[in-house]
Amino acid sequence: MAKIYTKTGDAGQTGFADGSRVVKSDLRIDAYGDVDETNSAIGVARAFVEHIEIRGFLPGIQADLFAIGAQLADPKYDEKTRKDKTRISEARLVEYENLIDKLESNLPPLRTFILPAGNKGGACLHLARCICRRAERKCVALSSWSKISPLIVKFLNRLSDLLFVMARSENQRTGEQQIEW
Repeated sequence: MAKIYTKTGDAGQTGFADGSRVVKSDLRIDAYGDVDETNSAIGVARAFVEHIEIRGFLPGIQADLFAIGAQLADPKYDEKTRKDKTRISEARLVEYENLIDKLESNLPPLRTFILPAGNKGGACLHLARCICRRAERKCVALSSWSKISPLIVKFLNRLSDLLFVMARSENQRTGEQQIEW
């Protein structure tokens, strides 16, 4: 049985999927770390979200984030030579947009900012949204000096919108007041 600790990172370095090694503060490491953190925050939200449709959609989002993480973890990523589960598609992005439109059609229009709060599920979704925005910013920075799929940035941008609408919808479902700022 393999041990969880390898001791190969004890000096502050880690390895990419292609075998190359870099310092743990490398921007690519930071970017997929933020994607992983987004994924974990969604995992926490799953423990609290009560809205059946939202809860049912969250595991798929987590799989999408694993695919993005796999791409970011491989500086030489080429989707033609990688497993299907590491690919993301425009069609999936359309699914995000369709769910945004569906959920938003049942929400009152926003005329101002709202405080990121609410019931447990809604508050967790707001937190996941903020972490996702950070991941998006890191991927934008990474894309300025390293090749990554432009679809990654689009996905993270749309995902943060989806998480925001999910948070509002989850809060509305339980009658939680959306506090305007």
